[in-house]
Amino acid sequence: MRLLTAVDQLFLLLESRKQPMHVGGLFLFELPENAESDFVYQLVKQMQDSDVPPSFPFNQVLENLVFWKKDKNFDVEHHLHHVALPNPGRVRELLMYVSKEHGRLLDRAMPLWECHVIEGIEPEVEGGPERFAWYFKIHHSLVDGVAAMRLVQKSLSQSPTEPVTLPVWSLMARHRTQVHATQPAKRSIKHILKEQVSTIKPVFTELLDNAKNYGDDGFVGTFDAPMTILNKRISTSRRIAAQSYDIQRFNIIAERLNTSKNDVVLAVCAGALRRYLISMDALPSKPLIAFVPMSLRTDNSISGNQLSFVLANLGTHLDDPLRRIELIHRSMNNGKRRFRRMNQAQVINYSLISYAWQGINLAAGLFPKKQAFNLIISNVPGSKKPLYWNGARLQSLYPASIVFNGQAMNITLASYLDKIEFGITACSKALPHVQDMIQLIEDELQLLETTSKELEFLGITVNAKG
Repeated sequence: MRLLTAVDQLFLLLESRKQPMHVGGLFLFELPENAESDFVYQLVKQMQDSDVPPSFPFNQVLENLVFWKKDKNFDVEHHLHHVALPNPGRVRELLMYVSKEHGRLLDRAMPLWECHVIEGIEPEVEGGPERFAWYFKIHHSLVDGVAAMRLVQKSLSQSPTEPVTLPVWSLMARHRTQVHATQPAKRSIKHILKEQVSTIKPVFTELLDNAKNYGDDGFVGTFDAPMTILNKRISTSRRIAAQSYDIQRFNIIAERLNTSKNDVVLAVCAGALRRYLISMDALPSKPLIAFVPMSLRTDNSISGNQLSFVLANLGTHLDDPLRRIELIHRSMNNGKRRFRRMNQAQVINYSLISYAWQGINLAAGLFPKKQAFNLIISNVPGSKKPLYWNGARLQSLYPASIVFNGQAMNITLASYLDKIEFGITACSKALPHVQDMIQLIEDELQLLETTSKELEFLGITVNAKG
């Protein structure tokens, strides 16, 4: 048996009927050329008929909310679902199905994951190859975003001709030499206690340093977020909106403005959120605060949670996109510099203390009108090489994440090949027309492209890193 970490347990404690704590991914595949009409059925049948047991972490089941133990009664019918969309099988119908399934709780008596294979999706363009989808959801206590992306990459192939004969939940390592690298290292209780004691002084030093920086708009405290319509209580209803954007567009803007691609991503999200709130006459005078996850993973493991968070000032009170991105950059750098001064254990303990009030607030709902942040914006690196499932090419992948009471929207994006794939998860009853965010992101991206191009043409240098 394996002991749950404090972060793993937190995701379980926060879970409720209206607040499922699983993450998911929607993967769109194109059927290979000359594929048989029952291609998708044969994929599903191959998984159903396999006698290969699930591998780590898909064979883990909860024991008294304290330990993970190996599941001895794997039931493929519980985890694997095969459905077909009704005609015309548009992406709209696909997202409606995924939105509905994403709002359903996972059964804690079983390993905490499900796999949905969805066929009957129309081609991207008329005359193009037919498509099918794979929606996979897994509890956040088992994996973080980086681990989930590694699971996908290890489950699929980089070759269009390589057959994938094992179920996706049994193909976590293609070579036996990789098995130990993908599992978390076992540590003694003595080692854990010694590590925890060693964090006390550096964590206390960083907490004192925070007090010195308070008042600088590049520093964000846990009481700085304004109350907005994004911070309503949520229902069980979910709405997922998804879109792909050319990654080179973000890279060009970053180069012109002498900043990072991630800063551009946050600036585009900030501008879109500003437009969304203005359209409903709900833009606060204070800037929105984003909770931005940062991976602390330094190994090849594919389970557990090794992450912390930075609070980012999104500058939504500013109508100038250049001033907004400069503020975002300073805010993010403040958190990054702090984390670079600490090791992984120190960062985790620092975060648990710094964000303790928000964790208690999320769990107990004591102060629903006073949130430490307005939404989560997460960026997960993906594969730079094309991936295939028995010759079917992965066309796009869209993340689907979690929302909380008082946190009705989550923006998660993943990179794949030459694209950035945006997945916006929201409570549809708390936030109407969340699908409008897709066009608003495009509008803000175009604005930054135009503005940065004009500055480049005029020979004006903007140093967002300054």
